[in-house]
Amino acid sequence: MPLLDQLDATLEKRKKLKLLRSLVVASPSSVDFSSNDFLGLARNKVLQESYLKEISTFPIPPLGSTGSRLLDGNSSYVEALDKFIAEFHKAESALIFPSGFDANVGFFSSVPQRGDAIIMDEFIHASVHDGVKNSRAAIVKKFRHNDVDHLKETLEEIVKKIDPQRNIFVSVESLYSMDGDIAPLNDIVEVIKPFNTYLIVDEAHATGVYGEQGRGIVCELGLERKVFARLHTFGKALASNGAAILGPKILRTYLINYARPLIFSTFLPFNSLIAINCAYKVMSSEVGDQLRQNLRKLIHIFRSNINLPSNMLLPSDSAIQSILTPGNDNAVRLSRVIQKSGYNVKPIRSPTVPNGKERVRICIHSDNTEEQIHGIINVIENYFKNQHVTNEMNNDNDTFTNNYQIASKL
Repeated sequence: MPLLDQLDATLEKRKKLKLLRSLVVASPSSVDFSSNDFLGLARNKVLQESYLKEISTFPIPPLGSTGSRLLDGNSSYVEALDKFIAEFHKAESALIFPSGFDANVGFFSSVPQRGDAIIMDEFIHASVHDGVKNSRAAIVKKFRHNDVDHLKETLEEIVKKIDPQRNIFVSVESLYSMDGDIAPLNDIVEVIKPFNTYLIVDEAHATGVYGEQGRGIVCELGLERKVFARLHTFGKALASNGAAILGPKILRTYLINYARPLIFSTFLPFNSLIAINCAYKVMSSEVGDQLRQNLRKLIHIFRSNINLPSNMLLPSDSAIQSILTPGNDNAVRLSRVIQKSGYNVKPIRSPTVPNGKERVRICIHSDNTEEQIHGIINVIENYFKNQHVTNEMNNDNDTFTNNYQIASKL
């Protein structure tokens, strides 16, 4: 069979399973409850003005980086930015990568040495999985999400199988993107103490939102010296793109020499570096404090006012709020009703999340209004109260009643 026919057949299988992905463009008039722009900086006038002022200081700012960081993509500007980010997050060093995906792949594919072991939370980001696939680690294990006891059991099991001189890397996120829950970092640090472990924390969704001036959860908990490496991305609350790996100075030098996504990828254009720099300035200013305070207020309003069956709204005090609607069709159906009401949300289907835990993911932003929060709440509550929608769901194999029962058991 010709290649294009093979590709078409594979896509047809996905289509029949109702899992076919496509690119969508949200209506410009819809209210954003979908993006990771938690502080609303993508539309923030203070950041826009700061960016224009900064870029105007360069007579002719270059448009592109013109190469990887090891060729012509590096500059005194990004070197200074590396140092600033390291100092800001209380780390020895920082190294900016073109993206968070590149950073995780670069780290996990190169840092674990031959014979080492990697343990990762079962909900860790796909970029870590891809990095691990290309690593030299002898053992790769998952532990149950945020289950510290299971992490300890997994460590004890691995220690019996590897040379005591080998390293064990433990990979977690500080804030998880689907459930919106926070890792028990203090407990994790205590559990891994007796072992030859190196903790790596992905702060992608916590950067800018948690900690003093948005430094992240590791800094908020005072664990900077107990975490080997941290990943901070700029494409979420900082409304930019790219990411940085923080850690010991020797780690930075090692990644420059061995992290292939850094070595062989064209680096960020100059305007992106300016955006990152300006976003940090706004994030760490009084404006940033106000944005975080308003975000916390809106999260409280959402959670204290929405009325759903028990366990349907996942427990989360973060900007990420998820409503369980077991079954891909049900997640898509609810999301479309919300979208038609003028609120941009997305369904999260299996296998992105475990089967039976499909959901609609709602991201709250600092620049949302209280009226918008109450508006989306009303749409969601009316959806579940509407008998006509109930009858529609009963026509499917997974009935509305069964879905309520499933959700209450999750």
